[in-house]
Order: sequence, then structure tokens, then C-alpha cells
Amino acid sequence: MTRLIVAAGGGGDAVAAAMLHAALYGGEEPAVILTYAWDRLVVDPVPGPRSTSDFEGLAPLTSAVRTVPASARPVAPTRSTLPRLAAELPHTFALLDPQRGVEGVTRQLEEVVRQLEPESIDLLDVGGDILAQGGEPTLKSPLADALTLAAACQVNASVRLLVAGPGLDGELPPDALRPLLGPVVHTFTATDVEPVSSVLEWHPSEVAAMLAATARGVRGSCEVRDAGPAVALTDEGPRVHAVDLDEAVNRNRLARAIMTTAALDEVEAYAREICGISEIDHEREKAARLSEQPPVEIDADVVSAQLDRFEAEARRRGVTHTTFRRLTEALNLPGSQREALRRLVIDSRPEQYEPPLWRVTATPE
Repeated sequence: MTRLIVAAGGGGDAVAAAMLHAALYGGEEPAVILTYAWDRLVVDPVPGPRSTSDFEGLAPLTSAVRTVPASARPVAPTRSTLPRLAAELPHTFALLDPQRGVEGVTRQLEEVVRQLEPESIDLLDVGGDILAQGGEPTLKSPLADALTLAAACQVNASVRLLVAGPGLDGELPPDALRPLLGPVVHTFTATDVEPVSSVLEWHPSEVAAMLAATARGVRGSCEVRDAGPAVALTDEGPRVHAVDLDEAVNRNRLARAIMTTAALDEVEAYAREICGISEIDHEREKAARLSEQPPVEIDADVVSAQLDRFEAEARRRGVTHTTFRRLTEALNLPGSQREALRRLVIDSRPEQYEPPLWRVTATPE
């Protein structure tokens, strides 16, 4: 009995897919998780999602779909977290390649469904931006979710759309999402997080970290990358809602517009036109800035002083927690230094580590 889980946006959605499988289907064989290899610049210095040509050692699943085993390697200078995920988790991670637009992704989904004949197909989005209409001012990453949604609705199979952690991605406010959500399918608990606990120690996804933290009972206000509005960590955070797939497509103007696209460039053009942004453009601009940033050596004393200042300012903003991705950015370090910074601050102030987040106060409020 095979369960197919499609990680709508790649990255943290793939980690959440493993949590979902543990929660809903834990006694069964491992899942097949279809996901983009799209880790953003905190891991991968090359903007945009990776394609099959960016890896060595992929294994065939169908004529159009390849799996990413632990032995696979991204071709330099690209990088990916998928081989390490495959090494640490029992699931099969299969690569969604968006280079041929929605037509290509639809073909990949259809082939996997025909090959596996899965018992169920879940399309999982953490945060809920898959329900965006397209013009929301807080929307930052509409492209990946819209592309997957547009493909999923064209597959000749029953696909269940699930939204976990409504609002945790900081793109659509929880108040706007609540009327759009269907029944609660599951509420994640600390037990559901255990299968991915080792992954959360190194994986850079902020939304996966906040989803796991809320499942473990963490509550407060978490500041994320780019100093956007703090994300509320509430009792809604660990919930997984079913959402009507057709209603989601009817809301998502970008998904409807790109149904017949045959290239990622076309999808990007529609994203710029309808949403005013393409997250790949944002990555291109950021990558250009980072390429001019000189190498930085981490000095423990300097980091300690910078951390004190950041925490004092964060507390004044009403923030209780932050991600290590945000800490790296706030301390003006390149993304490649995230893990070294994480080890340094946990070793020096272990009482403030509330896995997988950093608490900006020494004692819980």
C-alpha cells in the first residue's frame, strides 16, 4: 500500500510531508514524496528550482520522473538538501522538475500515479499561500504552489489538498485563511515530530521549524527572514486542514492562468503579471548582492555582542522567538555560516534553544 504525498512548494513542505505520513499512516510502508529541489539561497547559491540535469546519480521511477537517493549528488555549484533527507528518512523522494511548466509537472504526476497506483494522494502546503488570489501585498512566493496546484487539478485521480500550519509562512494572515479552510484532519503533536527530529537539527526551512515547534507546544511570536512581520505561534499552528481542491484553483488566479504553460519562463512571466513578483527574480537579485559579500570569519565575542543587541531590539518588537535563518541574516553573516552560527549560540546559551527555534528571552514568558 503506497501513499503519495506531493510537497506543494518543496523545501519545508517535504519535511512536513514526512510528519504527515507519520501522523496519518505511520503503521504503513514509507511514502513516496514528490517535491521540488528548491532550497533557496540559504543552501543553494543558484537561484530557482533544480532540474534533473542538476543532479548526478538519480534513479528512474518513470520515464519522466527520477528519485533522489542518498547517493545522489547535485552538480556544482548547485546544492540540495534532498540527498540528505533521503539518507535520514525512510521515504522515497521523487523530483518534480518544473522546467517544462505545468504541462511537464502534470505529466510527471500522471506517470507516478499510473506507476504506483497509490492508496491516496495528498497535496500538502504548509502556511496556506497556495490559497492566495495573487494580489495580496504580503505574498512572497506564489509560483511554486500555483504551479503544483495547476498540475494537480488536471491529474485523472482523486487528490486531497491539505493545508498545515495556516499562516506560518507569513504570507497570508490567519484571519484571511480561516474562512477558506475545511475540517481539521489532524493536529500535529510532539510525537508526530519525532520521526523528523534529527532533520530539524540541520534543515534550513523556517516554516517546517515553526510547524514542529507549535506541535511541541511552543507559543509566542517568531521573527523570520527579511525582517517581515513576526509569525504568531498559536494553537492553530499544528493543525492540518482539508481544503476543496477546485475552490483553491478557482481562487488562485496564477494557477488558472498557467494551466497550459510548457516552460518555467512562461510561469514566471504570468507570476510577474498577476502577482507583481516572481520569487526567482527575488533570488536572482539577492544572489547578486551576496556574490559581492566578502567572506566572514565568525568571532565568538563579536557574535555574543551582536546577539545581545538583536535580542534586546526583538524583545522591544514583542518577539519571543526567531529562526536560525533570521539570526544569520540579522548578524550580517552569509547563509553558508548558518550552521556554524547555530552551533556557536546553542553551545554558549543552551537554555535559549527551544528546538528547532531560538528563544530571544532567557526564560519563557
